[in-house]
Amino acid sequence: MGNVSSIFKYYAVAGGAEAILLAANGPDAVTAALEEADAAGVKIVYVDSAADFPGVQTLATDNKAAGTIAGEEMIKALEANGITEGKIGIVNVNAATASTVAREEGFRAAFEGTNFELLETQYGDGDAAKSKDIAANYITQGCVGIFGANEGSTVGTGNAIQEAGQTVIGVGFDKSDTILNLIKNGYILCTMAQNPDVMGYEGIQSAVKALKGEDVGEEFIDTGVSVINKDTL
Repeated sequence: MGNVSSIFKYYAVAGGAEAILLAANGPDAVTAALEEADAAGVKIVYVDSAADFPGVQTLATDNKAAGTIAGEEMIKALEANGITEGKIGIVNVNAATASTVAREEGFRAAFEGTNFELLETQYGDGDAAKSKDIAANYITQGCVGIFGANEGSTVGTGNAIQEAGQTVIGVGFDKSDTILNLIKNGYILCTMAQNPDVMGYEGIQSAVKALKGEDVGEEFIDTGVSVINKDTL
């Protein structure tokens, strides 16, 4: 079948599906297939990421809100250490990825009105090695906290803090065994983990409601994040 669009068409249209849960791999990746599915009466429910095509509902992380939670967690930890001012570094993926840009916006918003100085964002393409170099540079600039906006950024940040052997508060995003080990060993304070199980479960519930002709509620449902730290490992 080849590409994503043809596979989607096979299952959603030729396969006779009445509803489908879709995590879109880009806003326009399967537009033609979505149009065909919609014309066939298929109910489209988006989970994690939506396409630029109307669906019944989208269940995903509100990345800006999650970023704000990350910032609040960092501020609490810094203040617990008696630190109420200082430089904060941000390791992001790039300036074009909407989800991580939103996380950064939320993170920065958490620091509004504080005495902390948020430095210019540096981009590591989500690569752990590049992100480590960026975080190490932030540490040499005297940063008291560093935020990693995705898995690779977080791993790089944690590795840099470990190598520097300094007390820097690292807060990250996403969940992996490497990140969990960094938290366990005290190099990352916490990470924001998305809730794919909630997306899937609630997505199925919405699909069933849509098929019954019932109201599914809001167009966008924030499935939230879980703050994973040493206490919740």
